[in-house]
Amino acid sequence: MRHTLRQLEVFVEVAREASVSRAAHTLAMSQSAASSALLELERQFDVRLFDRIGNRLQLSALGRSIRPRAEAALEHARDLDSALQRQDDVGRLRVGATLTIGNYLAVPLLARFIRENPGANPALVIANTEEIARLVANFELDIGLIEGEVEHPDLELTAWRDDQLVVFCAPGDRLARKRALTDDDLRRASWIVREQGSGTRQAFDRAMQGLRSQLHITLTLQQTEAIKGAVEAGLGISCVSRLALEESFKRGTLHPCRVPHRDFRRQFFFLQHRQKFRSQAVERWLTLCRAP
Repeated sequence: MRHTLRQLEVFVEVAREASVSRAAHTLAMSQSAASSALLELERQFDVRLFDRIGNRLQLSALGRSIRPRAEAALEHARDLDSALQRQDDVGRLRVGATLTIGNYLAVPLLARFIRENPGANPALVIANTEEIARLVANFELDIGLIEGEVEHPDLELTAWRDDQLVVFCAPGDRLARKRALTDDDLRRASWIVREQGSGTRQAFDRAMQGLRSQLHITLTLQQTEAIKGAVEAGLGISCVSRLALEESFKRGTLHPCRVPHRDFRRQFFFLQHRQKFRSQAVERWLTLCRAP
């Protein structure tokens, strides 16, 4: 074998960071050592893996084609290292979750994963669907748990579980006294919604098809808890996942509104890179998430 795992580590990290200096910092190497490892890898095979664009390094066509295999080789090596150190050590797991899933589902799942897999080294990133998709596509996450649908040639969506959005208002709002809301009620209301790029916004816009351009959106916020607080304060009505509202409905601080003629059903998904090696940690995580 003409290449080393260290050379592959440098190649993969430079691909992520688009910078030798940042890659060297991440790998706890000197910049000169990282540059030498990368140059030696290219020289051994007489290839160019990166093109220099200004101060940034961009993967060449060959670099893009071999990156998934380099990532897979490193994951295989980490799995082997874990097996040699301790048989039940599943090693590193990098999970990304969109806000609703991250705040209401992922943390309890992560706690259970740690209990069932002593020695596991999981990390959780919470962001909107667009950002989680970017990180998975760039091999910075092993798996994403997302609320929205994504179209990307390198990414694979797998259905996970059902969810439903709920329109809600403050208990003192005039709409709280109505048995069901009509489209005229929706048009007259002041709306507080999630930002573009979020799965919740995607599902909301789909449910409001034919009416979306007529809605009066007064606030766009990135956090579900901030939206709930704004609705409680009487600034308008909103629509988010039932998962985020159940406790507020029980306490009576928010009120659910029935909109029976609109379809607020949606699905949560697993998001994975098609060419990424599925480590033991990822397989155990998927099994845990699918368990009743």
